[in-house]
Amino acid sequence: MDGIVAQLPGGWQSVQAPDGGYKLRMHRERAANGGITLQRTIERRTIRLVFVCALALLAACARTPPEEALRQTVDAMQAAVSERDAAAFSAHLAEDFVGPGGMDRDAARRMAALYFLQHARVGLDTGPLTIEMGEGHATVRFTAAATGGGGRLLPDAGQVYQVRTGWRLEDGDWRLTSAEWTTVLGR
Repeated sequence: MDGIVAQLPGGWQSVQAPDGGYKLRMHRERAANGGITLQRTIERRTIRLVFVCALALLAACARTPPEEALRQTVDAMQAAVSERDAAAFSAHLAEDFVGPGGMDRDAARRMAALYFLQHARVGLDTGPLTIEMGEGHATVRFTAAATGGGGRLLPDAGQVYQVRTGWRLEDGDWRLTSAEWTTVLGR
């Protein structure tokens, strides 16, 4: 027979099993049923709980696949442009970013800030992304329509570009390392 080692708060008991191990069990008495003692060991429930917690932990630790994470970063940059937020836009640029004409990271941020100052409303719509994944790097190609205006129904300016970007995975985040674009339609 199991021997009770300790009474714990909440009706729990620490019980020494015949094999020398210990287990917890719930001990409750029901006076209404003639003093029938209900005992419920929690070994199975503990195993289930540990299994469910392990599955939840594995699911929480699951990483976003690299291509999906890259698409989310491109979306975040597009949202930063639409919100006219040069700081959020440049946060995705690598320290060694290179753009057309030798543009560096700071020049790209200043160019975005100038465009945002010139136009009260800014839009950037991208076409489908063509992504070529490599080990820790990627190339993304797309068509982009950039618009700007003073808040009227139709934009004052707009251009369509063919864009090619280079990306590098840095500490789990995608950073834009290079960008080049050519005007397809517009001035």
